[in-house]
Amino acid sequence: MPVTAADLRFTGRHLLGIEGLQPWAIQDLLDTADGYVELNRQPDKKRPLMKGLTHINLFFEPSTRTQTSFELAGKRLSADVVNMAMRSSAMKKGETLIDTAVTLNAMHPDVLVVRHEQSGAVALLARHVNCAVINAGDGAHEHPTQALLDALTIRRRKGRLAGLTVAICGDILHSRVARSNLLLLSAMGARVRLVAPPTLLPTAVESYGCEVFFDMARGLEGCDIVMMLRLQHERMEGSYLPSVREYFALYGLTGDKLARAAPDALVMHPGPMNRGVEIDGTLADDIERSAILDQVELGVAVRMAVLEVLTRHLREGGA
Repeated sequence: MPVTAADLRFTGRHLLGIEGLQPWAIQDLLDTADGYVELNRQPDKKRPLMKGLTHINLFFEPSTRTQTSFELAGKRLSADVVNMAMRSSAMKKGETLIDTAVTLNAMHPDVLVVRHEQSGAVALLARHVNCAVINAGDGAHEHPTQALLDALTIRRRKGRLAGLTVAICGDILHSRVARSNLLLLSAMGARVRLVAPPTLLPTAVESYGCEVFFDMARGLEGCDIVMMLRLQHERMEGSYLPSVREYFALYGLTGDKLARAAPDALVMHPGPMNRGVEIDGTLADDIERSAILDQVELGVAVRMAVLEVLTRHLREGGA
């Protein structure tokens, strides 16, 4: 039988990570998100696709960009959006994650968006609920919607993903953003480089199927995209760096280092940024080279797309 457009749609029940997604499923999510970009620039940003559905944000870690953009995404699709205050939740009184999942499941939500400090916690929770679950970041494991919004940003600025060379630079070891981007960009035909000091790279990094550089100037040579990462001090136990000043000198993005990349190379950062540590503030604010504000804007469109796709069966009469 011939392959139809319906055969090339994302059909997963949850979005727990990029790992295992086929390129056509990623393409479906990106194409759906692309359709929301212009809508979000209009005075009337509302669509009724999730009218009557309940969307709960369950953030065990603090977040500004991700939680706000998920809240906006749900509201723009007309969902009933609830933000759970996890710092004062029953889990602080000893309730387990599974007990929380079972309790929320009894309220019949349609979508749970979950961020948790432990890798694998979101997948564990998903096994105990009947609704769709979206991973908004779990430990150092994955952050799939960040990778999707990064990919959409690149595709809209460069016109493609395949064939581009992307350098992901900084704290690779603790970064769920780096892992999800590596998986997605590689699946879509980009060439990925990891640039970091040895202390901030995972063990067995050579098995990741990408190039690894300890020298930033060499790692940025000819790159189309330079993606900087935040130093995640909250996940560091022990000494990973001699000093912040030395880190910036060797691995902070400056004009001199960026000059080694392609002349039209884009600068990206998932935020929040530490100016003068990971990136020079002048580069972060350069509207010609920096795509950082594009990433923030497109995050809402991507999260609208994910919500639409994961609730598609509810509108189409599926179980």
